[in-house]
Amino acid sequence: MTANELPPQHAAPPSAEASPVTTAVAGDGLAERAAAIRDEVGKAFIGQPEVLDQILVALLAGGHVLIEGVPGLGKTLLVRSLSQALDCSYARVQFTPDLMPSDISGHAVWNPKSETFNIRRGPIFTHLLLADEINRAPAKTQSALLEAMAELQVTIEGKSFPLPPPFMTMATQNPVEQEGTYPLPEAQLDRFLLKVLIDYPDRDDEKRMVAAVSRGQTAASFDLSQVQCVAGPDDIVAMQAATAQVAVDDAVIDYAVRIVAATRDWAGIAMGAGPRGSLALVRAARAQAVLAGRDFVTPDDVREIALPALRHRIALAPELQIEGQTPDAVLKALLAKVEAPRQ
Repeated sequence: MTANELPPQHAAPPSAEASPVTTAVAGDGLAERAAAIRDEVGKAFIGQPEVLDQILVALLAGGHVLIEGVPGLGKTLLVRSLSQALDCSYARVQFTPDLMPSDISGHAVWNPKSETFNIRRGPIFTHLLLADEINRAPAKTQSALLEAMAELQVTIEGKSFPLPPPFMTMATQNPVEQEGTYPLPEAQLDRFLLKVLIDYPDRDDEKRMVAAVSRGQTAASFDLSQVQCVAGPDDIVAMQAATAQVAVDDAVIDYAVRIVAATRDWAGIAMGAGPRGSLALVRAARAQAVLAGRDFVTPDDVREIALPALRHRIALAPELQIEGQTPDAVLKALLAKVEAPRQ
């Protein structure tokens, strides 16, 4: 069987020549470029700056994000505005119970003229993938993302296809409505660098949002024309490489490892974080330092990003769940007990 590729069924990733932004990213300008991306996305995604910062942390660290929040808080808008600011391709997959893995990755199609199988690529071949309501599909379908998130490639009919860099999965789920949903497998959760919680906006931000959407429009849609492109795909790859070079002292690495190790013995935690949690904590702390304008990681960077990096990697004991405890509350108590290195 031969496999000839058919054109993707969605917009192709923009080429390097098409990007209006230079691909040179100097190390000294890394924080400024990240701030420019934040400012542009903030023109459409109003309020909740901590959420936007955490998304940028995952982007700079080359990781994936699980976003949890009730409907209507702008999760899709956040991904769309980010793709526009980065001049990156974007695809959205609505997860449903009848969604098949091949609907995401692609499949082989028989071509009677050439009497060969052609590979029809799925929506996963993009830069920014929005997996909307990911827990609406069973584990079999969710597993279609495992190889892509871990190895940045997709295997179709025994042949591997690389994904266009930078590749980032942003999955959403509703924490309230559980009917007709499937829990994410632990192996899948562990592949998300961060779990970001989106709450209701404050009153002033909601007033700005309503004014922006209702002004001269008949539908509840945001105008993304105000979001300017400030970076291209090659720029993001260069920024990720520069972020990976941010200095981390051995004492800070030891601090991160001690935090993760403490989750394995902490009273009330039935299952602690694995070694991937330590890696995620250090990777995310590097990006946190970049957003703060530093080229080195401090213990504060580790503490600030510990909740989104670990909240989805631990499982609470049943007695704590009955008491209404949350992973964040337990992690905050743990962080207060783990001694930080002196700066």
